[in-house]
Amino acid sequence: MLPEKSIEQLHQQITTVITTGKQTAYRAINAAMTLTYWEIGRLIFEEEQQGKDRADYGNYLIVALAKRLQKEFGSGYSQANLRNFRQLFLLFPIRYALRSELTWTHYRLLMRVENSNARAFYEAEAIRSSWSTRALERQIHVFYYERILASNDRPSVEQEAAEKTAPLSTSLRDFIKDPYVLEFLNIKADHTLREDELEQLIMNNLQQFILELGRGFAFVARQQYIRADNEDFFIDLVFYNYILKCFVLIDLKMGKLTHQDVGQMDMYVRMYEDKFKVEGDNPTIGIILCSEKNEAVVKYSVLSDNQQLFASKYVLYLPTEKELKEELERERHLAELRMTQNK
Repeated sequence: MLPEKSIEQLHQQITTVITTGKQTAYRAINAAMTLTYWEIGRLIFEEEQQGKDRADYGNYLIVALAKRLQKEFGSGYSQANLRNFRQLFLLFPIRYALRSELTWTHYRLLMRVENSNARAFYEAEAIRSSWSTRALERQIHVFYYERILASNDRPSVEQEAAEKTAPLSTSLRDFIKDPYVLEFLNIKADHTLREDELEQLIMNNLQQFILELGRGFAFVARQQYIRADNEDFFIDLVFYNYILKCFVLIDLKMGKLTHQDVGQMDMYVRMYEDKFKVEGDNPTIGIILCSEKNEAVVKYSVLSDNQQLFASKYVLYLPTEKELKEELERERHLAELRMTQNK
């Protein structure tokens, strides 16, 4: 048998390899997304130049492209986003100068900074200080660049910035959406959907689903098999988030959220922690993705105070303006109700 010291050394080496691999994969995914948007912006700009003699050609081009791309790839290719992609190319014209340490959301914030010197400063500081998007937004809003230039005591300004941005580090709530919009599945509103059918459609459109999940997600497994006490369990979808450094389990549910759904996901998370989590991983997250949330279940189950379990609604198509107003009114009513109950 190997001596315990050798096993420990080997374990540390493997842990380093795994951690480095996860970080590399996240940077690759993030860089690919940002470069994709940059390339779209370049193509739009170059086509605009071809038609610069025609009045309003640029606006016509954006409108026509958004209509086609949204139909094929979803709401991420709206007119506003296509204009953002074009702006990314104009403000960062050197393709390989884009930094993999920064997300697309970082670059969207940087594009709002009109002063090119300030923009370059915030980009460099965000990388050097590992600022989250909330931290970067905060520093831009308090004119950190201008304060640095005007101050005779730069270290004290930098110390204050470090203290103010520390609470704005990345948190779980930044990564969990509610609702998730799955319109890219192209499911008709009157179609009766089964859970296994929904799962298969997500797998068929995995890239778009990962984009909808958000930053740092990578696919791990479908129907992840776990055996415990002679019973077999299967988790619908498993991902790993390279920013949060944890596994993310997703259970797909049709209809209204139930206490049984919550209990099942709680069990899955505990089992996954026991059987798959390795040293260096943060606590596993469980997301119950349901077509209809139950506020009573959310309030009176472990969801209310558990930092690892979440319930999110999914919608199969973007709501109409009327439906959106009704949803906002419903959320406002629930918020007021919670405030009244907490008094």
